[in-house]
Amino acid sequence: MRICVFCGSSNGGDVHLAAARMVGRTLAERGIGVVYGGAKAGTMGAVADAALAAGGEVVGVIPESLVKWEVAHDGLTEQHIVDGLHARKALMAELSDGFIALPGGVGTMEELFEVWTWAQLGLHDKPVGLLDVDGFFEHLIRFTDTMVETGFLRKPYRDVLLVDTDLAALLDRFATYTPPTYRWSREG
Repeated sequence: MRICVFCGSSNGGDVHLAAARMVGRTLAERGIGVVYGGAKAGTMGAVADAALAAGGEVVGVIPESLVKWEVAHDGLTEQHIVDGLHARKALMAELSDGFIALPGGVGTMEELFEVWTWAQLGLHDKPVGLLDVDGFFEHLIRFTDTMVETGFLRKPYRDVLLVDTDLAALLDRFATYTPPTYRWSREG
């Protein structure tokens, strides 16, 4: 089993780095492999380093352009170098059994929204979750609820996004996840 972790190339605050390390360590201790963006910087590097230190499997997927910038982590179990960001996301999804987003920037959000959209379209049936560290995702969660209230997002697809402040509880929800049987149609 492998979980793809979307997180930042920046550190964020101390609480975010600590959470990233905890995620890497916890996944390794549970025997769950980590798939991530392949960088050594920021919370990405913190997740990878903590998982490796705990004896876990860590698979990176990084675009060649970022390798040239010398941000690739060189101590991973596997490091896949791909042509670009689209290839990166496709391979990360292929290698993973679920997705967890940690606090991060625009790239983290873009990765999250893409795999969430893929779930809505029935392109995969893997769990997608947010680990809400220190209230980071509170506004995003409210925004998704607004999308439901205004009719732009149907509730079964809002509910695909599993949210928790506790990683163990989130992983337990992943273990029992059942994708929605409801499928989108123009009629509603």
